[in-house]
Amino acid sequence: MPIVVDIDVMLAKRKMAVGELAERIGITPANLAVLKNGRAKAVRFTTLEALCEVLDCQPGDLLRWEPAGPAAGDPGGPGATAPK
Repeated sequence: MPIVVDIDVMLAKRKMAVGELAERIGITPANLAVLKNGRAKAVRFTTLEALCEVLDCQPGDLLRWEPAGPAAGDPGGPGATAPK
């Protein structure tokens, strides 16, 4: 997945447990785990705002984009070399 979620990094920096963060932002620990593990399909701006407020960070500290590599068997994907 090209969008990487770094909530665990911020939790470690803030020395905060997942359960405490979930309680403070008002979502269940299970839903926070889905988001934290990159399995979420979407995130509400209100949730992102609460995460940033509680963790004292910016959205870019929690989310980043990484380009996806070429799919297996896709010779023309990004980063492919031209035939000689």
